[in-house]
Amino acid sequence: MKTITLTLKSQQPILATSFQGDPNSDVSYSYIPGSMIRGAIVGRYMRQHHLSELDLTNEKVKRLFFDANTTRYLNAYFLSYEKQPQRTLPLPLCWFKDKGEELTDDSSITVYDFSIDRGDDPETPKSVGEYFWTKERGVVKLYNEKRRINIHNFRDRQKGRSTDNQGEIFRYDALDAGQKFQSVILCEDEDVITIQMLLVTEPNIWLGGSQSAGYGHTKIIDLKILDNWNEIGIPAEDRENGESLSITLLSDTLLRNECGQPVADPMLIKQAVEEVLNISLPEPSNIFAGSTLIGGFNRKWGLPLPQVPAFTAGTAIVFKGVEINESQIQQLEAQGIGEKREDGFGRIAVNWLQDEKFTVSLAKPSSSSTSLKKEGSRFLAEQMAQRLLEQKLEQYLQKEVEPLSLQEGISNSQLSRLQSVARQGLSNGDFSLVISLLNNLPSKAKNQFERTKIGDKSFRQQLDEWLSNPTDWINGIEVRIADIERKFDDDRAREDKLAEKYTLRLIMAVAKKATKEKK
Repeated sequence: MKTITLTLKSQQPILATSFQGDPNSDVSYSYIPGSMIRGAIVGRYMRQHHLSELDLTNEKVKRLFFDANTTRYLNAYFLSYEKQPQRTLPLPLCWFKDKGEELTDDSSITVYDFSIDRGDDPETPKSVGEYFWTKERGVVKLYNEKRRINIHNFRDRQKGRSTDNQGEIFRYDALDAGQKFQSVILCEDEDVITIQMLLVTEPNIWLGGSQSAGYGHTKIIDLKILDNWNEIGIPAEDRENGESLSITLLSDTLLRNECGQPVADPMLIKQAVEEVLNISLPEPSNIFAGSTLIGGFNRKWGLPLPQVPAFTAGTAIVFKGVEINESQIQQLEAQGIGEKREDGFGRIAVNWLQDEKFTVSLAKPSSSSTSLKKEGSRFLAEQMAQRLLEQKLEQYLQKEVEPLSLQEGISNSQLSRLQSVARQGLSNGDFSLVISLLNNLPSKAKNQFERTKIGDKSFRQQLDEWLSNPTDWINGIEVRIADIERKFDDDRAREDKLAEKYTLRLIMAVAKKATKEKK
């Protein structure tokens, strides 16, 4: 089995919605779920093959996206600050500190692993908290993601503003821009080239919700293919132990009881391990478990998925007097346990934790404070220039749409279809769906596009011109912030496909205006 490591850098905040917070807020996970990465790659596969939906009977499609035994898309966890960056992992729930000790930027604390030994210290134990961690030169470093909270106002879709009945305030608690994460894709040797080509064709990728509101833009900054990859970085042969067997969950895990119901019962972990290894285990001697709710959203149905209980990442369970060999460890860690393993669920580590107590501290970027300020100021200027450019493009778009109108001749159903396919390609600036629609119109619909006039041209002719030359209708828009200059057709704009996105928005706006005028 091959391994593809995928390093991502967020260009905009990412909203990977979890089930936290109140009804008027969306709170993101502290990582990018594997399901989002799989969904983005599925979208690329469909666009590459000009598909409106996947054929689930196709063996290659099943192997690439829906079979947990052949391909698995692991969660993208925070990337460490080291010169040789590592993918961090969730903090085990068996780690405790003294209640009186507080972890700050300038201090370290002593942490005790209760899964190995629970002595007299600490007198008043308390959970360390929710962090990601890695070992840097023998020292445990803790990482925390940065977040951005934005306040939004619910608006009426047709009027484009809030009304008396639709003016609720809600907030997004999202992963902030400028952070690096690393995901891992495990696949068969025959599929590695296919997945690699889907990833390298375009560095920009959109993840999560509210992509049309300035969320989700992420860039692939590094991709590697490895043969021998180990999620925790410790060879299996060094973890053979005849005294005990410890299982630590590296991701949320979904297990079902004998009635088929999802339940966060630690005994189900024991049963799952027994099934994979075909062995019998004693009752666990130590259990450190946490539960959460998992769900999702099905774009095919346009509906949320049912919320079900699952074990949280970091859950640990220990069995005394169990001997396990190298091949069993490799088999268990490679396969994982539970359901939805294709989305990164059910990842485990065997006999991972070996120190009774140790010192931990918060990780800090290695750059000097001066360089950070310079880098931070430049990044802020770039963000301001980007937003100002988009604001000017938005104003220019509204100005261009105002005098445009369609003569009678095209039905609302055709305008609705045009808006729908344009919206589907909007996040990536992809014209292929609109072009496919126009090239495959039935004769009656084709005649409607041909005889409908916009100015002195047919609507079909105008659409073809916009799609073939998306920058022609935009005239000389540029902004400058400090020494940062941005134009609608500069390298960054071409990379982000700004002209293509606003051309699709132009098409949507013209179709929407025509529909309103008919009403």
